[in-house]
Amino acid sequence: MKSLRHIFIFFVCFLLTTASTNPYPIDGYDSTGIRRLKRLQLIIDGTIKEAKPISGALKTSASIQLNLLGIKGDSLNSIPNTNPPLQKAISSLFPLLDESYSIAVLDITKNKPIRYACLKEHRQYQPGSVGKIAVATGFFNELARLYPNSVENRIKLLKSKKVIAGKWALYDEHTVPFFNIENQTFLKRTVKADDVFTLYEWLDHMLSVSNNGAASVIWRETILLHVFGSDYATLTQEQAELYFTSTPKQSLSDLANGVVNNPLREIGIDKNEWRLGTFFTKGASSYIFGQGGSTATPYALMKYLISLERGIVIDEFSSLEIKKLLYMTDRRIRYASSPALTNAAVYFKSGSLYKCKPEEGYECAKYKGNVDNYMNSVCIVEHPDGTTYLVVLMSNVLKKNSNIDHQTLATYIDRIMRKKL
Repeated sequence: MKSLRHIFIFFVCFLLTTASTNPYPIDGYDSTGIRRLKRLQLIIDGTIKEAKPISGALKTSASIQLNLLGIKGDSLNSIPNTNPPLQKAISSLFPLLDESYSIAVLDITKNKPIRYACLKEHRQYQPGSVGKIAVATGFFNELARLYPNSVENRIKLLKSKKVIAGKWALYDEHTVPFFNIENQTFLKRTVKADDVFTLYEWLDHMLSVSNNGAASVIWRETILLHVFGSDYATLTQEQAELYFTSTPKQSLSDLANGVVNNPLREIGIDKNEWRLGTFFTKGASSYIFGQGGSTATPYALMKYLISLERGIVIDEFSSLEIKKLLYMTDRRIRYASSPALTNAAVYFKSGSLYKCKPEEGYECAKYKGNVDNYMNSVCIVEHPDGTTYLVVLMSNVLKKNSNIDHQTLATYIDRIMRKKL
């Protein structure tokens, strides 16, 4: 009996040890088929000799959960009033009330009161690549419409359906990873028209490295899911091409606009608070013209993060899957690159857009636009000690790359959120 007890204890310890050393998304490869994750697994176990991910990127798949399910989430049907001590601390970071910055912060740490602070949270910004979250939401909405009662069928389609980039994915300077599992060769390059990936991999490319081509491909597939429904799984490239070339342009534009924006309306986000208007690549725009441009506010993006954590972005499966896809295991940039967040799990999307005009003594450069120079971040932070908060930071500081400022603000905000006020 004693030996059996020892065997049982050993077995339990083995399972716990395995879970703690099998970090997400490493344990996500089998369920998603995303080859980038397989490579990370080989790095973790030492098969591939490269630097391992930072500690905050080693969360297990099962430990990624939605933080606002149940009663606490139900109390957030609307964003609460500001918490005076927290508001004072956050406002102190912007002593001049700089018109170039807006922010919304929400503390949702378990077993603690919810606290909210904000600054110019209704100001509108061009969201840039933050809009890719809306594309992911639209896609998962159509997936849920197709298989409302079967998560298994949704996952099967995500893993098995392969689609070609086509002209839709051209052109984008953001590279994507190519990993051959058999011979373990690896490279990063820009997407070409004949590249083929599964739906899960296109989603990963869109969010982990913010590839514009991948975003246009997923938006295209969202439209096709909506139109072809149960026939989508067997839809050929030729059939898809025929649909886009034979359908009236206005109808295509109306449909494209609806599939990515209507799910935002379902969770109470008004079109003037956040809307996606145009595709992310010129190739896609040659098929479908945009409508009205894109805009977002920190307030609307905070609404979205709350809804995601509540599990009401489409449904609980979709909310959790989008959150996992936002888990920052690739290189952290801008706000997420703060050293204060090294040990924290970070679910993150950044977006930027800059525009220049001739000006004496000024030379245009990336992220240093003199007409527009947007830099935006949405972030869920989960520290090992349980401190959990949501942040939306948006800025339009002309002629300056604000990445270091965003990183510095992340450090100060984290210090505030972890301090007893």
